[in-house]
Amino acid sequence: MTQRLKTVYKETLVPKLMEQFSYTNIHQVPKLTKITVNRGLGEASQNAKALEASIKEIATITGQRPVVTRARKAIAGFKIREGMPVGMMVTLRGDRMYAFLDRFVNLALPRIRDFRGVSPKSFDGRGNYTIGLREQLIFPEVEYDSIDQIRGMDISIITTANTDEEGRALLKEFGMPFREN
Repeated sequence: MTQRLKTVYKETLVPKLMEQFSYTNIHQVPKLTKITVNRGLGEASQNAKALEASIKEIATITGQRPVVTRARKAIAGFKIREGMPVGMMVTLRGDRMYAFLDRFVNLALPRIRDFRGVSPKSFDGRGNYTIGLREQLIFPEVEYDSIDQIRGMDISIITTANTDEEGRALLKEFGMPFREN
C-alpha cells in the first residue's frame, strides 16, 4: 500500500498549516480521521442481484467490504418493511483511507465529464467535506462491461478541523481540486 499522502502530510502539510493558522502545538493541526463511502439502494428491497453487484463494486473501489444498512422502520409508500436492505456503507481509516483519497483525488475526479473542480461549499461547518457522485465509472477499478446500472454514491471526508477554513486548507493541500467562485 502506498504511504505517499501520509508522508506528504507529515513532512510538508503539518509545517505549512502550522504557519498558516499560527498553531503553537503540532496536535492542533487538522488531520483526516476517516472517509465514509455511502450508497443508498432503494431497489435492493425488490432486487437482490442489485445489492450483490453493488456490494462487489464498492468493495472493489474501496478495498474493503461494505456493511449493508437496513431500514429502521416500515414505510408503506416505498414498499419497505423494517429490516430490509436499503443501502451500504464503508468506513475507511488509516492506510486504506490515505490510499483511497490519493486515488480519488488524482485518478477518479479528473475522469468526471466537464470537470471544473469540486464545490467549496460542501463543508458542514466543522471542517468535514461531503461530495456526491452520479456514477461509479469514474473509478479506474470499475470495468464498464461489468456494471448492470449506473449508480452514484456519497463520499464524506471527516477531519479534526474546527472550522471550514481549516478543513478546506487541509484538503486543498492534499490536492482536492476546489472550484474558484
